[in-house]
Amino acid sequence: MQSPTSSDSPSPGSPGPLSRRTMLAGAAALAGATATAAATAGPATAAAPVPAEAAASRASGRRARTVVFRNVRPFGAAKPRDLVVVDGLVSDRPAPHGAKVVDGGGRIALPSLVDAHIHPDKTTWGGSWVSRRPANAIADYVAQDVELFRSQRRPVAERAYGLMSHAVSRGTRGMRAHADVAPAYGLAGVEGVAEARERLRHALDVQIVAFPQHGVVRTPGTAALLEKAAREGLIDMIGGIDPIGFDNALDDQLDVVFGIADRHGVGVDIHLHDRGEKGMKAMRGIVERTRALSLGGKVTVSHVFCLPGLTDRELGSMAADLGDQDIALTTVAPSDSLVLPIARLREHGVRVGLGSDGVRDAWSPFGNADMMHRAHILGWVTDVRLDDELRDCYDVAAHGGADVMGLAHADFKAGAPADFVLVRGECLPQVVVDMPRRDMVVHGGVVVARDGEFLA
Repeated sequence: MQSPTSSDSPSPGSPGPLSRRTMLAGAAALAGATATAAATAGPATAAAPVPAEAAASRASGRRARTVVFRNVRPFGAAKPRDLVVVDGLVSDRPAPHGAKVVDGGGRIALPSLVDAHIHPDKTTWGGSWVSRRPANAIADYVAQDVELFRSQRRPVAERAYGLMSHAVSRGTRGMRAHADVAPAYGLAGVEGVAEARERLRHALDVQIVAFPQHGVVRTPGTAALLEKAAREGLIDMIGGIDPIGFDNALDDQLDVVFGIADRHGVGVDIHLHDRGEKGMKAMRGIVERTRALSLGGKVTVSHVFCLPGLTDRELGSMAADLGDQDIALTTVAPSDSLVLPIARLREHGVRVGLGSDGVRDAWSPFGNADMMHRAHILGWVTDVRLDDELRDCYDVAAHGGADVMGLAHADFKAGAPADFVLVRGECLPQVVVDMPRRDMVVHGGVVVARDGEFLA
């Protein structure tokens, strides 16, 4: 196939040493682990009616920005077609004469992906190799986090930008970024990620969570920093971490976290690794506070390792409560025993997203912020083999994450955001398995990456 090209031509119309993996798969007490050639133009056509999506442009006196992505196959359709984009939205109207054309060369067009859980502030991405030391408890990892932070010559903003722009080149359109907040860092993590977000505002939608990795209650000064971050408008959400297993203060932590969210109008996203009754007790506390403060639709619980071990009846009861309060969940698919039962949860209307978690940080040398790879991992750990199951894995990585972040689905319907990737392939299930190079990434109708490279 040809490389995607553009022109301005007219359109024709377990036991062992502790690690992130063993922590995620193991002891509930180990909580806190931590996302050119010119296109051939056909004959010119008469000017078409202005698409409905361009109404605002006309009202303002501004000409609508129209781009035609020619010869693409949405979701791997057998017959290529043209995709008309007006002011960043998919249109079902013919393109006007003179619209810019981008040739997709018959490639598959897929919705861009959403990383619903990632820690870009802690990454060493793009820098020198970091040799990690043994660690036997979360306190060791937290200490190594601080050492790594202090040893890095590149500031958080630079490291986070490198990772986040790389994620864009791999097809990510949205990201919920958790940034550590603790006396050891102040608000440097939040501020650095916010700076990276600003640089990438044309290519990536980002929500920032103030994440108290060192604990809300057990580390004095953290609650005040969380309050400051929310008061100054630096964040979108307040985080929490294992209210019982790590902070050993269920009510105190949840009261602080939900209190800040209620006072400042931000959301909540709590890391919950506790399993068994500890985890379920925390979940009940989260549901109760969500209901009492009318925060439905603004609360997320990440990881939620207490759910996979429930009986079907217990799971159904909790899922009903989550659906009733519109509490979202995220998973990073760490193992077959800890990945969330997504299909069962969705039966109750629970929004479930997929994320990368940590990427090449003090906890682990692994991670790549490639959400297509994460969809592949989801399929691998759940042992899927049918085409529909593989499609579902991609759906969770694209639309599931969008639901968690409150983003419109990039589903190629009229009015949908023109956020998509072009790849070589036969069909969507094969793409999930083979993970081909992202030949082109489009955000809001603008090409933001090509041939796997971010276009700054």
